[in-house]
Amino acid sequence: MPYAWIPGTQKKKHDTYFKMMQPVNNTLPDLTPLTSGCNRPLQMTFEDQINILVYFHLEEHHSGRHLLQVLKENDFARQYVAPENGIEKSSFFEDISSRGLEQMVELFGKLYMKAAKQLPKGHAELSDLTIIDGSLINAVLSMYWADYRNGAKKAKVHIGFDLNRGIPKKIFLTDGKGDERPFVSKILAPGETGVMDRYYQRHKSFDEWQAEGNHFICRIKTSTTREEIRKNNIQPGGIVFYDAVVLLGTPYVNQTEKEVRLVGYRVENVDYWIATDRHDLSAEQIALAYKLRWNIEIFFGWWKRYLKVYHLISRSQYGLMVQVLAGLITYILLAIYCHDEYQEHVSVVRLREICIKIRNEMSLADIVNDTGVWLYGPPDSGASYAIT
Repeated sequence: MPYAWIPGTQKKKHDTYFKMMQPVNNTLPDLTPLTSGCNRPLQMTFEDQINILVYFHLEEHHSGRHLLQVLKENDFARQYVAPENGIEKSSFFEDISSRGLEQMVELFGKLYMKAAKQLPKGHAELSDLTIIDGSLINAVLSMYWADYRNGAKKAKVHIGFDLNRGIPKKIFLTDGKGDERPFVSKILAPGETGVMDRYYQRHKSFDEWQAEGNHFICRIKTSTTREEIRKNNIQPGGIVFYDAVVLLGTPYVNQTEKEVRLVGYRVENVDYWIATDRHDLSAEQIALAYKLRWNIEIFFGWWKRYLKVYHLISRSQYGLMVQVLAGLITYILLAIYCHDEYQEHVSVVRLREICIKIRNEMSLADIVNDTGVWLYGPPDSGASYAIT
């Protein structure tokens, strides 16, 4: 490194990094304070923790040890991200695995609320849509709590994704065998509509969700038994070939007690059967809402590939939840930043651009002060500082 930050000197603010982290900094005073729980002072405050984990998800780190090396040796990370006095390996991993989860949950919820007010609401004519789905995260054999099957360990995240704004809103973590259906009621608020695939089909749940005031748009199996009560008119020549109010299931076995609307439509020779209690939407809108469910699959792929979900920092369930929440917080910060700066959704191109801008600003703003004076001594004109 051609320059090094001198401990004790004031840390300057990066425009891009500061703007992206501004929602976090504005929210920190409203969170439950993180305390050490003993006479020893905290080696890493919650502010340090969230800064480190957001940085981890933005940059190309392959492990917790790699991250710690960067925090120690990289000028930008040491100056802007790491705790003032640094952080040792044992303290870092202990803190991630045992502290900060309560604050991380609070921060995630508050940032979602901020983003929900700030980001434009797409597909407003469909009302509030929440895609609900689960996704597996590869674990290691020493993660004994992450039961999946013999010879394999996996954890599962259960996520509610705000379809209208394109951001995650709720998350739960279980072992890989964890059933996804019980989390629907925990994810949805009264009046919201959950959009789900066939795995969530359970006729008793259809009755329960309606009783709770939750709406649903759920694909069901083609072979599902139904008792038709009345048919709705359909538009000729469209993709919809069936629209009726029915009771689903076999009488006296698993039949729904409440009426359900059933919409059938065909796309590329594939028939889709959608059960819903949304009678206010057209059949074509029901088909569109289910088609939009694919957005969460795109999000899962993007999140896992570009925000380092599989580079596990902690093997405990507590620590993994902290890491996963930090990844979702990073995504929300990116969504707010991309909207404010570019009026766009999050994209790989913008993610790379943000990371490059942060590095470029560090190369100038932190080496040369506001008057043009070199902060750490002038560069050697005969030296090459290219990173090869």
